[in-house]
Amino acid sequence: MNMLTTSKQGLLAMATAISLSLLAFDGHSEDGVTKQSTQATQATAEPSLTAIEERELLNFLRAQYDYFGAFSEGLAPVGKNGKYGFINKQRKVVIPLQYGGAREFSEGLARVYKDGKFGFINKQGQMVISLQYNSVGDFQEGLASVAKGNKYGFIDKTGKEVIPLQYDKMNYTGFSEGLIVVRKNAKEGFINQQGEVVIPVQYDYADDFSEGLARVRKNNKYGFINQQGEVVIPIQYDNAWSFSEGLASIEKNNKWGFINQQGEVVIPIQYDTVGYFSEGLAEVEKDNKWGFINKTGKEVAPIQYDGVYDFSEGLAAVEKDGKWGFINQQGKVVIPLRYDWINGSFSEGLIMVSETNKYFYINQQGEYVIAAVPPVFD
Repeated sequence: MNMLTTSKQGLLAMATAISLSLLAFDGHSEDGVTKQSTQATQATAEPSLTAIEERELLNFLRAQYDYFGAFSEGLAPVGKNGKYGFINKQRKVVIPLQYGGAREFSEGLARVYKDGKFGFINKQGQMVISLQYNSVGDFQEGLASVAKGNKYGFIDKTGKEVIPLQYDKMNYTGFSEGLIVVRKNAKEGFINQQGEVVIPVQYDYADDFSEGLARVRKNNKYGFINQQGEVVIPIQYDNAWSFSEGLASIEKNNKWGFINQQGEVVIPIQYDTVGYFSEGLAEVEKDNKWGFINKTGKEVAPIQYDGVYDFSEGLAAVEKDGKWGFINQQGKVVIPLRYDWINGSFSEGLIMVSETNKYFYINQQGEYVIAAVPPVFD
C-alpha cells in the first residue's frame, strides 16, 4: 500500500492532516487543504513557539476541541459540538464558536460558513464579505475563487467581482505560477489574474503548473504544456503526475517511470507504482513492496517494505510486518521498526508515534520527547 504524504507544513499544520472532518463543509480535496494550510502556516508573522510549546498546544487542542486547523496569522480555527470559531496561541477564544464551518486565515481574511452560505471575516471577527456564496477558496495574491450556483469566478478583498462568475470549475488552491485552471463546456484551460484566457479551454483535464510545466489530458492520454500553451512533452502517456525536483512520473502499459523536462525517459518505465521526488529520492513499488530510488534510478533503499512515506528532513518512515520505523537517505534504518503508527513525516525535528497504545513525540534520534493526546481517527 502506498502511504504517500504531501504535507510539508510546519508543526501545527499537521493538525489538518489529523483532523480532516471539516473537508466536507466546502468540498475541497485533501491536496488543496494541505497546500492552503502550508501557505497559511508560513504566513504567520508572530514569534514562533518552541517545539515543546507547539506540541503542548497541539495536545491541548486535541483534548478540548472536536476539530482544529493550523495556526495562521496568529489564529487557528476550532470546532466543538458543530460550532466553529478561532483561538489564539494563548488558548483564548477570540472569535466565538458560532459558525457552521471555518478555515485558516489567509491574507487577513478567513472563510466561514453558516446557514448554507460562505463569506469572509477579518481577525476582529467582523464580516467583511457577506455569507452569499455556495463555495469559496482562500485569498491568495489579493483574490479568492467563489461560486454562486454552478458558476465560478474571483473576487477581491472588498468583495468586488474581478473575474466574472462564468466558469464551470476553478481550482480552489488558487493561482499557480500566475495561472489557474478553469473549465467551461467540459473543457479546461488557463486564465491569468486579469481573467484573460492565456491557454485555450480545449483539454479534457489540466493540472496546476509546477516547475514551469502543466500536465494535460486529451483523448485519455497525458502530456505537458508550457505557459505559452505549447505542447513540450507529447500527449502520449496513459497517466502522469506533475514535475517535482525536475522529474515527473509517467505511466505506459501499467508501468511507471520518470521523465525530465525535455521529455526524455531518465528512469525506465518498470515500476508498478511510484511517488514524487522529495529530497532527491522517490518511493517506488514492485510486487506490493516499496523502496526508494535516486534521480539516476539507483535503488538506495531496498524494495522490501509494506508501506512508506516520502522523505522529510532527511528521514523517511517505512513499514514492515505492521511496524514502522525510519531510514536515512542512504537507506539505513536509523530508528528501529517498532511503532504501531506514525503521523506521516518529521516536521521541525519531531514526529508523533504510537507504541502499545501510547502516543508521544520522538526526535530524529528516536528519543522520547513529550507525551501526546491520541488523535481522533475518522
